[in-house]
Amino acid sequence: MTSPKTQRGNFFEDFRLGQEIVHATPRTVTEGDVATYLALFGARFAYTSSSPFAASLGLPRAPVDPMLAFHLVFGKTVPDISLNAIANLGYADGRFGVPVFPGDTLQTRSTVIGLKQNTDGKTGVVYVRSVGTNQHDDMVLDYARWVMVRKRDLGVSLAPEAAQIPDLPSAVPASEIVVPYQLAPGGWDARAAGTSFCWEDYHVGERIDHVDGVTIEDSDHMSAARLFQNTARVHFNAHVEREGRFGRRIVYGGHVISMARALSFNGLANTLGPVAIHGGRHVAPCFAGDTIYAWSEVLATDPLPGRSDFGVLRLRTIATKDRSAADFPLHDAAGKHDPAVVLDFDYSVLIPCRMAVMVH
Repeated sequence: MTSPKTQRGNFFEDFRLGQEIVHATPRTVTEGDVATYLALFGARFAYTSSSPFAASLGLPRAPVDPMLAFHLVFGKTVPDISLNAIANLGYADGRFGVPVFPGDTLQTRSTVIGLKQNTDGKTGVVYVRSVGTNQHDDMVLDYARWVMVRKRDLGVSLAPEAAQIPDLPSAVPASEIVVPYQLAPGGWDARAAGTSFCWEDYHVGERIDHVDGVTIEDSDHMSAARLFQNTARVHFNAHVEREGRFGRRIVYGGHVISMARALSFNGLANTLGPVAIHGGRHVAPCFAGDTIYAWSEVLATDPLPGRSDFGVLRLRTIATKDRSAADFPLHDAAGKHDPAVVLDFDYSVLIPCRMAVMVH
């Protein structure tokens, strides 16, 4: 007899519209987390690497990479939302809040904002809004995502008219972006950051090949999922996944986002963020042995209301596997993504304006 003390996670029919979930376990961020994240992804952005550089932005020390904060907030939700998931499908309406520093304790709560059973009757899509906060109850991250979840009982169906799909905005306005930085004229050290390109140097439609490629190892993506306390079985259990859709474990989709963001340093070294997530989806799965490349397209260059130190770049970053991004593969004539595309991510970053950049 199986003990009722163990949890097998929620299946599609366990979710209810408006349901509120407070996720275990609060997580205190450590210097070890920062070092491990750096070892996994190698991001080189100056403000998360150097406390003196962070001080030039008015911060007490170097914050953790915003994507590390994203993963820690996301990981809290997995046992309740996506333990029985087949795939995490997409993101929207994401806002990053106060910076996170080692010593901060993060926790997450979620609200079910949409439900839709799939036509196969075996799965459904669950839409949630998750909010991560620190020990002071300050918002660290607020975002929506949707995930395909298995059903426990194939005989229980949600009536088609009962489906509820949330109306999510296509973009986060620049006026709603949180900017926890202050930069004096000439206060941005371009030599330390790695480039002198500033907000005025980027234009809508520009495409940037980030050039480098990185191969995913099993040890990488499994270490990352453990670091983020992401317990989804599709990432860990090779015994079960041999009988799954792909016959092997899949890489956590957020791992690819962090890889693409780290690769984007080559061409976007002066950027801070992400500060907003407008949309994004994992187009295809990744597996150990795949080599990831990335390129970005500038979708918008927005000024920040009332600010002259920073502007906003809205970017669409495409990650590909086992194919260089030099030819910018995206979709074919029918509008379908190229088979090499694994990630299509629409987000905003901050970048200093020319008046704030010190060029040596």
